[in-house]
Amino acid sequence: MLSKTLINFLEKNKIKYEAINHRTVYTAWDKATTLTAHSKITPAMVGKTVIVSFDGKDHAIGLIPANKNLDKQKVLATFNKLRQKTKQTAYKKIDFITEKWMKANIKNAKIGATPPFGAFYNLPFFIDNAMIKQVKIIVNAGDYETSLKLSPTNLIKLNKNALKGSFSQAKT
Repeated sequence: MLSKTLINFLEKNKIKYEAINHRTVYTAWDKATTLTAHSKITPAMVGKTVIVSFDGKDHAIGLIPANKNLDKQKVLATFNKLRQKTKQTAYKKIDFITEKWMKANIKNAKIGATPPFGAFYNLPFFIDNAMIKQVKIIVNAGDYETSLKLSPTNLIKLNKNALKGSFSQAKT
């Protein structure tokens, strides 16, 4: 079920979306498998929200396809290019955030079900080109039984200054 806070955020930003209820899933891949069995949804349309930490102090939220893995080095390189333009020191290390950090900083979402809304969490946002190419995408909505279907254009509109690029790689 969508939180009132999230609904208000989407409506305030005039974002068109459709809530999709499904069986309880804990991973983007499980969601993709569940949804593709009953509809015209492909795994490439289902987004996996990732939250990363740079040097353990700065954070960013991103979206990649459920059928891919995050290429952390490409994300690091992209953020470092931005830092270089503003004459900031380059980050040395990138890693996934910890569950402890998530519990302390990500509100209105269950662990692992974070919506990819950087503006909602006041975090920089990056999106994989493969997600942008889709007509509609399915993303986390804050719990394990509900997802949101929206256009990548609306997601990018919601996340002003979204970084677009090739941030994923085939699962190995």
